[in-house]
Amino acid sequence: MAERQFYDCLKCPGYCCSYPIIIVTRRDLARIAKHFELSEAEAEERFCTTLHGFKRIMRRKPDKHFRRICQFFDTTARRCGIYEARPAACRAYPGKNRCGYYDFLTFERTAQNDPDYVSTTRHAEE
Repeated sequence: MAERQFYDCLKCPGYCCSYPIIIVTRRDLARIAKHFELSEAEAEERFCTTLHGFKRIMRRKPDKHFRRICQFFDTTARRCGIYEARPAACRAYPGKNRCGYYDFLTFERTAQNDPDYVSTTRHAEE
């Protein structure tokens, strides 16, 4: 019997997609390349970068909530744009039947009495 999930990604602004490091494995790269009908070399050049000591991580783009977010995150719908081809790190997240980000989000929305509230760690003066 499958464990019940106590989170709903469709109600989240994509906290996990704002991680500065989303590792892309060789297998992930092959899946993404196939999704876009590109060679692995083309996909790596177009979608990956080398930063923070990692050979291959996902490129990021601007985001209104988190400053930067995964390039494949649909910032209007607030969901993954390549869900079927997403990297292994994304497939494994959160790894349990609870998501800490979703628990935090639910608490904040209740505390603020606002079902659409999105808490960020940015400071107003930044």
